[in-house]
Amino acid sequence: MSDTKITVKNHGSIRIEGKFRLCDMEGNEFDLAGREQISLCRCGASEDKPFCDGAHKRAGFQSEIKARTVALKNS
Repeated sequence: MSDTKITVKNHGSIRIEGKFRLCDMEGNEFDLAGREQISLCRCGASEDKPFCDGAHKRAGFQSEIKARTVALKNS
């Protein structure tokens, strides 16, 4: 089992806890100053993307997520 836990919060952010690396599209790693817990924006309204700044509350973002089996796609 992985040392990383990712939680998709209802009406909010994606929470990442544990040991992980966060990189941009060019492969450059964010300096997280040793943090092992961060929240990523899911609503698109954050002024600090990719990080959550709580803007989903002001924006009225609504999205409930329930765990499910994800079907494999045929390539």
